[in-house]
Amino acid sequence: MTKTHSVFAFVFFAAIVAAPAVAQPVGAGPLGPGPIGPGPLGARSPVPAVPAAPAMPSMHPGVRDRFDAEDRADDLYNSGREAIEQGKYDRALDRFEQLITLNSNRTDAALYWKGYSLYKLGRRADALAALGDLQQRFKDSRWIRDAKALEVEIRQASGQAVTPESQNDEELKLLALRGLMQSDPERATPIIEQMLTSANSPKVKDRALFVLSQSGSPRARDVMGNVAKGAANPDLQLRAIHYLGIMGGSENRQILSDVYRASNDSAVKRSIIRSFMVAGDRTRLLSLAKTENDAALRGDAVQQLGVMGAHTELADLYSTETAVDVKKRIIQAMFVGGSADKLIEIAKGEKDQDLRRTAVKNLGLMGASKTGDAIKSIYLSDASPTIRREAINALFLQNNGRMLVDIARQEKDPAMKKEIVSKMSVMHGSKEVTDYLLELLK
Repeated sequence: MTKTHSVFAFVFFAAIVAAPAVAQPVGAGPLGPGPIGPGPLGARSPVPAVPAAPAMPSMHPGVRDRFDAEDRADDLYNSGREAIEQGKYDRALDRFEQLITLNSNRTDAALYWKGYSLYKLGRRADALAALGDLQQRFKDSRWIRDAKALEVEIRQASGQAVTPESQNDEELKLLALRGLMQSDPERATPIIEQMLTSANSPKVKDRALFVLSQSGSPRARDVMGNVAKGAANPDLQLRAIHYLGIMGGSENRQILSDVYRASNDSAVKRSIIRSFMVAGDRTRLLSLAKTENDAALRGDAVQQLGVMGAHTELADLYSTETAVDVKKRIIQAMFVGGSADKLIEIAKGEKDQDLRRTAVKNLGLMGASKTGDAIKSIYLSDASPTIRREAINALFLQNNGRMLVDIARQEKDPAMKKEIVSKMSVMHGSKEVTDYLLELLK
């Protein structure tokens, strides 16, 4: 190869590498851009124009024509995409129609965006024809799924019945189902009911159940209730219970209560307890926390009361509960609900040392401004080494150097003082601790 040819080859290769990549379907999820989501392409800066390739001396005329055509195709495609971004669909349509006549490697994309532009211009029949042309001519195109999704949307917008059952692709089936629920919920509900009992994938059934949860109709509630009662596989039953909690309303909470009483499955009961919390049903949770025979389930109800910040109810439960494990969960729920005063009361007055220790431990996980003085007081007044060590650890967790220094100065037991100083030695950012440790070194 001559030196001239080598230079030409290098320039030619550099031009190819510098050229922008072929645009592909864009957007979150399997359905891609355009019809799915807030806009055809989402937030996006205008596509920059493709820079002209550098002059290539002595290029064969056929090769030059081919690269000129590809540059022309890139220019038209980018111009059309930019027009769509600006909402100028007439101009976009003109660019994509020109691009289609070039028969380049952008033809399938051009047909998709032609269909999209026509749809935005209100020419739905022409849009469907363009999408049909794409699917017929380019059966392996990566734009096929987007085209099918857009076709479903156009037909539904035109008032045509697009039933979920007639779709083979799961995503299209779900898209059709969503559109049908919005346009004709009375017709959609029995279709969903059939989909839940037929041989659809778990994903389709789950999404169908979600679509059903968006309806407030009595029929939709009945179908959801039947699934929650066990008229489907166990996983779907738990999802229905979850959705009933999100849907809220006295009727749905009553369904959950009925299912709870009728079920012997602890997983179902735990799910209902969580749904009562989501639905804000403090009354039913408190009833379960008082009357449920299974201590673990009582503990679950207690935990959800903590999430709801039911301070008074938790305090009452603690005074009547007899199971130590459940009382520990009440203490944990008090921490979750921010009930510092009651935790301090338990840490100081509870006769059971293990429960006292649990209360002190949870106090250490709360803000030092709320509980630091109380933990210090517990340390100085409690005779149990176990409780005192837990108090040291609680102050350490709070990085409460001031309180640790205070109790260290008052501590007469060398072993306990050593334990306090051991915690101080790995603390950072406390001037009180630093100054105290320097005193010990003098």
